[in-house]
Amino acid sequence: MNDNTMTSPKLLVELLSGDGLNEAIAILLVIAIAIVAGRLAKAALVRIGQDVMGKPWTGRLIETAAILTPYLVAIVLIGVAENAARQFGMAYNVLELTSQLVVALGVVRIAVYCLRLLLGDTSLVARWETRITLVLWLGLGFELLGWFNWLENTLDAIDLLPGKSVFSLWTLLKGLIVITAFVVITSVIARAIERRVMSIETLAPSTRVGISKSAYFLLISLGILLGINAAGVDLTALTVLTGAIVFGLGFGIRDITSNFVSGFVLLMDKSIKPGDVISFTQHTGTTSENFGWVQELRGRYVVVRDRDGVESLVPNQNLITNSVINWSYSDQRVRLRLPVMISYDDDPELALEILIKATSDHPRILRDPGPVSRLMSFENYGMKLEARFWIRDPMNGVNNVRSDVNRKIWQLFKEHGIKIPVAQQEVRVLEPGAIIARPASHSDDADPRG
Repeated sequence: MNDNTMTSPKLLVELLSGDGLNEAIAILLVIAIAIVAGRLAKAALVRIGQDVMGKPWTGRLIETAAILTPYLVAIVLIGVAENAARQFGMAYNVLELTSQLVVALGVVRIAVYCLRLLLGDTSLVARWETRITLVLWLGLGFELLGWFNWLENTLDAIDLLPGKSVFSLWTLLKGLIVITAFVVITSVIARAIERRVMSIETLAPSTRVGISKSAYFLLISLGILLGINAAGVDLTALTVLTGAIVFGLGFGIRDITSNFVSGFVLLMDKSIKPGDVISFTQHTGTTSENFGWVQELRGRYVVVRDRDGVESLVPNQNLITNSVINWSYSDQRVRLRLPVMISYDDDPELALEILIKATSDHPRILRDPGPVSRLMSFENYGMKLEARFWIRDPMNGVNNVRSDVNRKIWQLFKEHGIKIPVAQQEVRVLEPGAIIARPASHSDDADPRG
């Protein structure tokens, strides 16, 4: 602290004086002008457009300048007001202290912004950017105002675990802050490793995901342990408390833990990997429901995108405990079956040839193995045929191939006069009291019971 830093009573006395009132008015004007300047900078940022902001370095520099604009304007105006107060022999200690607080706020704001860039826009820092900035700035503000020692002594006097071991509220808060700092540092390192590993095209996608996720959780765990050690927390004093917390959380996070473990199992055995086509329920993939492409393997769930563009978040545990059809596990070739009914009045040999012809001209149907047709059974109202053919790209859809072949079959059946029968039932309406005559049989006549 410098000589210009005042204690709380002196600060209050100066604020209540005539010079202090002038300083307060000047500070309010500076804040208003800085807010206007910040909004103008944001408006200019919007006018620049996505073309410039899309460039990595140029966009970041312009965004940084827009963030710093209100703080720079405030610092310049406070400096002008401070020099004017010196020229007229007025007090300026409050202005000088305000300038230090503004500088601290600007530094914290830029530091949190850089941290958000390192961790990504989906991180917790991105969602809580303003709150984190405010908390860190309040800590620096307490130090600049000389209130930090008083706050530390007050919190240190609150003992959370009365007894031989001392565990105060200040120790708890200090430990959380130190642990958070270590976790943030290890998160930045883990993100850098993840970007590097994911950019290696020579590795399989599942291997890249496995390495990056393993490194992430390992580094986070290491950061927590280092943070606890650096904070000087006596873990023996927390045996009962941590035991109760672990026991309570064990039931609450059981499913979460199971999903994380299942995610590592999926990564290790490579049964499901990005790009696979899967059906994750009892459906066989003949509809868009529960059938899609694995987009991403996350720690808790798998992102599956279907033909409608809908992304389903399937918990890893479901893919481990339930049956999953992986259409591209070892071979992407899959066989499709199309059942068709024809009338008993039609020639089944001609119909079987038509099924082969309908499937032979499609560009996505394989020639080796080639399509085949089978007479499966004789039903009540017709003969059941089936066309079977193979495709090698189920990720491009299977229903579209089915539709094309069905349309071709319908066209060829009409050309050759082959009919698809419809199940029919005969309903007989009897008059009241009518008796249905039943022909007599020899077995009835021979029955000794009459």
